[in-house]
Amino acid sequence: MTAGEDVITGEAGERYARALFELAQEAESLDSTERDVDALGEAFAESVDLRRAVKSPIFARDDKAAALDAVAKKLGLSDVVRNFVAVAAANGRGADLPDMVRAFKRMTAAERGATSADVASADKLTAAQLKELQAALKTALGRDVEIRTEVRPELIGGLVVKVGSRMFDSSLRTKLEGMRNAMKEA
Repeated sequence: MTAGEDVITGEAGERYARALFELAQEAESLDSTERDVDALGEAFAESVDLRRAVKSPIFARDDKAAALDAVAKKLGLSDVVRNFVAVAAANGRGADLPDMVRAFKRMTAAERGATSADVASADKLTAAQLKELQAALKTALGRDVEIRTEVRPELIGGLVVKVGSRMFDSSLRTKLEGMRNAMKEA
């Protein structure tokens, strides 16, 4: 996810994720499907080129589908997840795959009785920091929390934590923007 990118999962992302979730449940392969979805999410998180390619109007839908199929093959994704990616791409929804990944992860967390949280930080969080954050979120929310992390250097410092529809932004970038706006008004 990049600065300015919408973190709210769209309706299409929810529908596609629900379909994959139900297929995985029927096939009794929820755990392996989740690992594949995690790998797909990591590919999008790590590759600016992949994100740009699937969003770009310059590339034809068929080219985007071929690129996504190549990524799926390289990641060694199961047939179910590869077909899921292919259907999304064929329907012009390749750019929505990160939304679908987030929605799927929320569904699997809920299935386990946990809440999922998306955490963005300027630097990679250490294992100790993750453990402390997880404990704090569990205390605040009253249930187990599965954390997905993302590094966004433009935050400068602090964290942006999204749990469901709630967002907690303690990033230095946001604080500096607030100060800048206050100075403009003065």
